[in-house]
Amino acid sequence: MRVLLIGANGYLGRFVADRLLADPAVQLTALGRGDDADVRFDLASGSPGALTRFLDAVHPGVVINCAGATRGGARDLTRHNTVAVATVCEALRRSGCDARLVQIGCSAEYGPSQPGSSTAEDAVPRPGGPYGVSKLAATELVLGSGLDAVVLRVFSPAGPGTPAGSPLGRLAEAMRRAMQSGDGELKLGGLGVQRDFVDVRDVARAVHAASLSAAQGVINIGSGRAVRLRDAAAVLARVAGYGGALHELDGPPGPLRPTVGHQRSDPDHVAPMAYPYPDGCGSWQQADVRTARDRLGWRPRINLEESLADIWMEAACRM
Repeated sequence: MRVLLIGANGYLGRFVADRLLADPAVQLTALGRGDDADVRFDLASGSPGALTRFLDAVHPGVVINCAGATRGGARDLTRHNTVAVATVCEALRRSGCDARLVQIGCSAEYGPSQPGSSTAEDAVPRPGGPYGVSKLAATELVLGSGLDAVVLRVFSPAGPGTPAGSPLGRLAEAMRRAMQSGDGELKLGGLGVQRDFVDVRDVARAVHAASLSAAQGVINIGSGRAVRLRDAAAVLARVAGYGGALHELDGPPGPLRPTVGHQRSDPDHVAPMAYPYPDGCGSWQQADVRTARDRLGWRPRINLEESLADIWMEAACRM
């Protein structure tokens, strides 16, 4: 099976590539903007015609799109998450390869949900920010393309390679700095938020399964269980062997705001500023994953403690 993987060097794409390369039946070609891609092509600026010519030459049976942007203004997010997908869909429509498309979506397309609920694929999307809007627009383009296509709406990926700007990445970095400096107190904000974390290696398994299946439409990929960031912080402290006290800063749920040790007033020790996370999902998200089980034969295998241990291992290497 010839597979064209777009975005192989991204956070999810690296693990998808590893999973596909482990399948002896897969012949993999990577397309991306980096020098190490098999084919260099920028979806945000390249023409559908140029991509069509490449598709006709390679003739893949499956195209997997893991590319996209999680940060930037509305214009950049639209270019990399929406216009890029429009280019892929148009190129596939023009091509004679008749390839199946596996598009990586995101739970931010749903937006906030009712605490205690599980979000199924038929929920009305109400994205709470430009990132979710740009990803939802891409999903609608794929679903309306007439292609043999499936969109995997991935909830909160975790595990090795977790971006430093994500809540778990910032949590691990704050804990690393606390341990390195010998601080016995770690103050964190936004720990009341609850998210459905799914290991990135389980996501890669789901992508592989989707590429082999005949499933179409939208399929949620998550653990099916919301976890409070406060509880994730406690697990990470145990994994890291951090014996200090964890204190939650007052304030409404929001981006994780780490402050290590006692705050100082001098300008050389300004508390770290909060980095915006492209989420817009409010205080609660939990996936209904029955469709993935029924149509892909997929279930998550890696628990959050193992994911956090891998996140910490990478953070500890920077000590």
